Amino acid sequence: MTAKILIVTGDAAESLEVLYPYQRLLEEGYDVHIAAPSRKKLQFVVHDFEPGFDTYTEKPGYTWPADLAFSEVDPGQYAALVVPGGRAPEYLRNDPELRKILKSFFDTDKPVAQICHGPLLTAAADALGGRRVTAYPALELDMQAAGATFQDAEVVVDGTLVSARAWPDHSAWMREFLKVLRATAPVTPA
Repeated sequence: MTAKILIVTGDAAESLEVLYPYQRLLEEGYDVHIAAPSRKKLQFVVHDFEPGFDTYTEKPGYTWPADLAFSEVDPGQYAALVVPGGRAPEYLRNDPELRKILKSFFDTDKPVAQICHGPLLTAAADALGGRRVTAYPALELDMQAAGATFQDAEVVVDGTLVSARAWPDHSAWMREFLKVLRATAPVTPA
């Protein structure tokens, strides 16, 4: 049976941070599902830098359907979890169903890949205490407040938790996450 991977996200997620791992994990042979607050067409965004701006700007990105709602997720059916960034984690961290999902993955030590602002979700699930992580650099204080040791690095691996700063780090992020997946939930030929 093909191992299933869950991506948790919502509107205003960074397009590349959802779709790159989605497509890369499908390419690797995993069955990948996207969960959101409800089954609907999600509106992703693109964050980039413009001359003269002190921070990134936001533009509309791709749309993509959610396969299931958070309330429909059985974490026991999934071998690993991907937590993209963007603005979505700012409001998703308040969702009790999602916090239960996140907690389940950490309680069972299943692989988790998080990127950019995604660690706001794992922090809200109280899963980062004593861990080494990276995230979008502006989240350094948030990560420290969550009890994590922040490292400004392309990718940080702490056991089964693999984190990256933002979409320019995708290659290193997925390379390290796939090493963890191949050790814990290898793809079996059909």
